[in-house]
Amino acid sequence: MNSKVGAKATNKEMLFKHQQHLQKQRAAIAHRMKKLAAKEAEITKKTNALKEKIKKRYEDMKRVLDEDLRITLTQLDTELEATEKLVEDRVEYCYLLTQELDQELANISAQMEKDTQEVHMKNAETEKRISETLKLTDPDLIKIDEFKNAQLLSITINLQLIIRSQIPVTQKLFQSYAADVVLDADTAHPKLIISSNGDSATYTDTWQDVPETPSRFDTTLNVISEQGFNKGCQYWEVDVSEKTYWELGLTYPSIPRTGREEVCWLGRGRDSWCVEYFNGDYTAWHDGVQYELPLLAGRQFTRIGVFCSIPGGLVCFIGADTMTPLHCFCTGTFTDTLYQAVCTGHDNGGTNWKSLKICDASRSAPVL
Repeated sequence: MNSKVGAKATNKEMLFKHQQHLQKQRAAIAHRMKKLAAKEAEITKKTNALKEKIKKRYEDMKRVLDEDLRITLTQLDTELEATEKLVEDRVEYCYLLTQELDQELANISAQMEKDTQEVHMKNAETEKRISETLKLTDPDLIKIDEFKNAQLLSITINLQLIIRSQIPVTQKLFQSYAADVVLDADTAHPKLIISSNGDSATYTDTWQDVPETPSRFDTTLNVISEQGFNKGCQYWEVDVSEKTYWELGLTYPSIPRTGREEVCWLGRGRDSWCVEYFNGDYTAWHDGVQYELPLLAGRQFTRIGVFCSIPGGLVCFIGADTMTPLHCFCTGTFTDTLYQAVCTGHDNGGTNWKSLKICDASRSAPVL
C-alpha cells in the first residue's frame, strides 16, 4: 500500500515538474515571439527611415533639376523676346516706309508738272531709301546663336546621360557586387555542352561522352558554378534572350544530383532557390513551393540578374534590362556555401536551342 502511494506521489511530482518545464518553455516561446515582433518593428523602422532619406535626396535632386530647367528656359525665352522685338521693329520700319511711298505715289500726279530734274532727284532719293530699307530688313540678318544653342542642347544631353548612368541606383549597387561565375562542366547533365571557358550552357539532344562523377546531374538539365560563396554579397547575370524555357538561381552543394524525384530540380527542395520561365510565364520556387508571378506574364528580358546578400539572408531575382524586380526570398540565415545554378530547359518543341550565357554583371545590358 505504501509503495503504491509512494509511486503515485513520485508520478505526480514528475508530472508537476514536467508541467513547470512546459510552462517555462511556453514562456520562452512567447518571449521569442515578442522578440521577433520587436525585430520586425525594428527592421521596418530602419527601412522606412532609409526610404525617407533616399526619398528626400531624390526630391532635392528634382528641385535642383527643376530650377536648372527654369533658368535654362527663362534664358531662351529672354533671347526669343529680344528677337521678336527686333522683328517687330523691322516690320514697323517697313510699314512706315510703305506709308511714305503711298503718299509719294499720291503726289506723283501733281509733281508731273514740276521741273523734270527735281522729279529725278526725288526719285533717286526714294530709290536709295527703299534699297537701304530692304537691306536693313533682310530676314537673313536676324539670327539666333545656333552654335550656342547647340552647345546648350549638347550639355543638356550630357547631363541626361550622367543622370541616367546613375539611375537606377540599385543597378549601380548590384554592379559593385558583380561576381565572376564559371560553370563547372563536371556537374553538368550529359545533354549540356559547357563552353571551354565555362561561361555558357547549351542543350543538345545528343548524350555527351563525359566522365561519371558524383557531382554530375543525371536527370535534370542543371549545371552549377565551380566556386561558391558564404559571405558578403554577390550579383550575377545570365543572358536569356530568345529562350522559351529556363531556370536559374542559387543552391547549396547538397542538392541531389541523381534520381527521379523533383528535389533534384532547382527550387523544389530546401537546398535551392530559383525563378523559372516557360512560354511567357514566370514562377519562383523554393522548398517545393511555387510562387506565381502573373504581373510579369508576357514580359521578356534579355538578362536576368540574381542578387544574394549573406548578411541579409536575401535572394532577389531581377529583370536586369530595366531592373524590374521579379521575386525576392528572405531566408533569414544561410546554412551552407551557395553556388550559382542554371537549367537550360529542353528543346521545347524546337524553340529553345539558344544557350544560357553568363554576362559581365559589372556592365549594364546594351540598349537595343
